Amino acid sequence: MTNHAAPIALDFDEGIDRKTLRRLRDRFMAVNQHRWERARSALTYRQQVALEVLPLVFHLNHPALPGYLDSDCPYGLSHYQPTEPTLNAARRLARTFSLKDEGRRKPDLEALFLMGSPGTLGHSVASDLDIWLCHRPDLPERGVRCLERKAESLAAWASTLGVELHVFVFSAADWRAGRQRAEVTGENCGSAQHYLLLDEFYRTSIHLGGCYPLWWLVPVDDENRYDECARQLIDCRFIRGDEYIDFGPAVAIPPEEFLGAGVWQLYKGIDAPWKSILKLLLIECYARGEGEPLLSLVFKAAVYAGETDPDRLDPYVLLYERLEHWLLEEDAPDRLALVRQSLYLKAGLPLTRSAQLVAGWRTSLLQALVNAWGWTAAEIGNLDNRIRWRAEDVVILRRAVVAELTHSYRLLSRLARDHGTRAAISSNDMNLLGRKLYAAFQRKAGKIEQINPGLAPSLAEENLAFHHQSEQGGAAGYDGWLLYRDLEDPSDAFWQPVIRRSGNLTELMVWCYCNGLLSRSTRLNVRAGTSTASVAELREMLDALSSFLPFPVAPAGREALSRGVHSLRNLLFVNVGLDPQAHLTERGLHKLSARHDSLGFSGGRENLVSTIDQVTFNSWHEVSLQHYAAGDTLIQCLKNVLASVAGAPDRLPEIMVHSHNKGHGATIARRVKELFTDVMRHFFAGGTGPHPLRYVIEMDRRFFVLRFNGAEPGFVALDSAEALMTYLAKPQESYVPVVFDRHALLDDLPLRTVCHASEPGNIQVFYRVSGDKARVWIVDELGSVFSWGQGYVNRRYLLVPLLRFLENLTERRQLRQLDTVADIGGTRCYEMVLRDGHWNAERRPDADSNVPLPGLEVQAIGIQEGDSRVRFDIFCGDQEFTVQEYGNQLIPAVAHYIRSLRHSPERYPVYLTDIHLPHDLDPQVYQQDIQTIQYLYYRSELENALNQHL
Repeated sequence: MTNHAAPIALDFDEGIDRKTLRRLRDRFMAVNQHRWERARSALTYRQQVALEVLPLVFHLNHPALPGYLDSDCPYGLSHYQPTEPTLNAARRLARTFSLKDEGRRKPDLEALFLMGSPGTLGHSVASDLDIWLCHRPDLPERGVRCLERKAESLAAWASTLGVELHVFVFSAADWRAGRQRAEVTGENCGSAQHYLLLDEFYRTSIHLGGCYPLWWLVPVDDENRYDECARQLIDCRFIRGDEYIDFGPAVAIPPEEFLGAGVWQLYKGIDAPWKSILKLLLIECYARGEGEPLLSLVFKAAVYAGETDPDRLDPYVLLYERLEHWLLEEDAPDRLALVRQSLYLKAGLPLTRSAQLVAGWRTSLLQALVNAWGWTAAEIGNLDNRIRWRAEDVVILRRAVVAELTHSYRLLSRLARDHGTRAAISSNDMNLLGRKLYAAFQRKAGKIEQINPGLAPSLAEENLAFHHQSEQGGAAGYDGWLLYRDLEDPSDAFWQPVIRRSGNLTELMVWCYCNGLLSRSTRLNVRAGTSTASVAELREMLDALSSFLPFPVAPAGREALSRGVHSLRNLLFVNVGLDPQAHLTERGLHKLSARHDSLGFSGGRENLVSTIDQVTFNSWHEVSLQHYAAGDTLIQCLKNVLASVAGAPDRLPEIMVHSHNKGHGATIARRVKELFTDVMRHFFAGGTGPHPLRYVIEMDRRFFVLRFNGAEPGFVALDSAEALMTYLAKPQESYVPVVFDRHALLDDLPLRTVCHASEPGNIQVFYRVSGDKARVWIVDELGSVFSWGQGYVNRRYLLVPLLRFLENLTERRQLRQLDTVADIGGTRCYEMVLRDGHWNAERRPDADSNVPLPGLEVQAIGIQEGDSRVRFDIFCGDQEFTVQEYGNQLIPAVAHYIRSLRHSPERYPVYLTDIHLPHDLDPQVYQQDIQTIQYLYYRSELENALNQHL
């Protein structure tokens, strides 16, 4: 075959003939044969077998051939006759294979094509094979599904031969109508593009069997009346209609397709940037170059003109020539340099090692291009030695790549808006692609940037040195870290370049690990300065990171991206580079008691958690780090973890904790993990939540109460047990139980038991007798807890006044709610008893509450006067004492009256039998039903005031 043939001209107006049409078809098939041979030559022997038998596998539904699943699977490739090499390849796969005559059966399949990079400069052994399998338009849906299953089975078989095979099953009629079956996946652009993909198909496809593309027979000048010419060819019987398949014309790309196609190429560019940069720039060139023909039309015009040189018709050469011409006109030398670099790296042929390469057409073609570009040996050598690229090199190149991808996306997006059209991409696909772009490129606080998205094979370092800033004589108190390579002598740090700076050692470690600089074989050097970091600690951190997150970090799948982002797992590094016991050891506090709780260690109840570095891996496969070093670090970290879980309570993240094994590191890690696990289990039990509860943590001689306000977690810090009791006694809007951390309030186990035994809707009275003293706790209907101590004479005098008071409250509530069906809880009484070392709340009958006690009925009636506090009128039997009459002397007057009625000088307390409170206790809020705890508070205040004057 010569490299140039006589031009072929078709004039549909003047007349065409069958002989010319056959000659034109044969010319395209000759180009096709060259492409097929080039595609085959780039494969290994086993991979060549897979390519060879593809048409036969679909032409026959033979059980001995790969991909066979169902006996009734559609088969038969129109006008296909297997060649002898194909039959021999099939016999090598299955010795029992034999070709049988199927008679004049109507074939189910119209054509089979290979498209994309095979047979081009951009193809290599690692390239995948994209197959278009076109079935007849009237094939039943069940048959289509069967073909799709067979395609999946065939892809699995091909993978065993080292071939990444993707078979797309559809009919040409569906294609022309724009009916998409597929969603966006790793290899399918879904709804993102149609005409751009058709343009690529026409200039890159290799016909493997079946019908020929009708597009071949329509001249470029007649593309705008493609359908008319196609009908003329068939209706006038210049060709047999059943020998050709029609995908439609390669018209100009509609503006609405640019945005979807641009986003799709960005999606692909995240993991394989070189090919995507070329395609993105072509899309931009198409969008801005109105009137310029598509590359598929350039290819077709060249074939019509007699060009048959496969090098001149190579799709990547045509693509480069178009981009070069456009970028030179645009005066964009930097972008042209990136295009050349992308084409060279996409080809994957290291020309500086050409002596080791098998001399072939790809090497010769690439060398010719490089010579034309005027590249020096050093430039080529730099690209060929990507295996030796370092982090700094990749960061610079990544900036250029991301800048180009971002530029292209913004320009295409603006073009789509300017045309006032909708993007030819579904909202679901748009969201999916946008999320992947966001996860890969979006910078945000704490996110660990991935600097090597397919730019270099590896960034692994043999030696890494971590230097604390204080080693460099920096400002006092600065805790930053510097990362060097191959730094044997620390004094050389002043003269060596810094790979990365960070204010945080953990951030530096995670960045090194996620970007592949750091592995178990890397030799480490640490200059700790004022910190306590060591090589041993960094090794432990590396082991923890390896268990937490396998390297490399795989991109998130479609299912994960289609859902909202949520945390998958958290790794907490506690006290990195510091010894939390240093000041305790100096003071000898660790020897003062047997307390081993890391949050309340030793006799000083010291919190051993000083700093936390939270590494988060989320469902979009982003890695982020948050550093907690000031204030209540553990509570802050816990609060943030709870906030992230609240968005996906059915998917609790895994919690891993690491603390350096020196000292109590392992104990600290266990305690922190235990706390986080317990808290999440309580707030999100059953995969729902957050549940309303008050979770109490004791730490560092203080108490912290965690609770949610809607989906927002918050905490209250309390300095003492008394402050905690005051907090627990506050009114609630609804029932909110109290839950204690397993190490909290171990000095007050009865209170833990009381709160554990609380029930919604009931008023529960708990008491504990200890000699002549008693402790009383009341948990009201909404879970508020009120407690006091008093002298003990007998059970009757302890409980009867209180139970009578509570009974009056319950009675009034029942009277007010006669017209409702609300359940009114009663009052239940429990005694706190220590049995076998455990406190138990044992139910006690309250029958003696009906036994009358001698004494006076004392009743208080609350009055709210404007914004002032509540004041009380007090009734002692029939005697009335009003605020109006007595003012500030009311309490002394009542006490004097009660003393005057007593026959004995002995002092004993007075108990209120009833209180009425106004519904506007809070001037801003009207309370229809005042909570029991509020009555108990005012009862206690009044009783204490009266008893002080008795």
